[in-house]
Amino acid sequence: MTYRISKSFEIESGHILSKHPGKCRFPHGHSRRVEVVLAADTLDANDMVCDFKAVKLAIKEFIDGWDHALALNTDDPNFAFYQNQYSARLIPFTHTDPTTEVMARTIFAELSLALEKNSRTGDFAIPAGVKIERVRVTETSSSWAEYSV
Repeated sequence: MTYRISKSFEIESGHILSKHPGKCRFPHGHSRRVEVVLAADTLDANDMVCDFKAVKLAIKEFIDGWDHALALNTDDPNFAFYQNQYSARLIPFTHTDPTTEVMARTIFAELSLALEKNSRTGDFAIPAGVKIERVRVTETSSSWAEYSV
């Protein structure tokens, strides 16, 4: 049997999809929900996959960096302008549009790194054997993208 837990985060973020043929090529924003699902075959000493706070500590700072920020393809012809205007609040996506699918994959990769580096001990450590099952990012109330391996 597999045990699963989910932790959600909410952010407001903007993006420009430079390759899009329609309106999405213009700056626009979304109220996004980021949901991460972790799984384990066994429970820890506290009868949990891991504490929800451990998940929050592992990824919240990264996700918060996207809150009230603009995500943009580094190949966008106006990238230098936006970088000059928004610097710290610009999230560059190297040679790719920051679609919701790409965002989900990027968060998955960042959480994977956080689990690899998991140097926390004590109450809020993520136990060995806990794996990321998927990351889902909503774009609208009726649309989401998900990444898993």
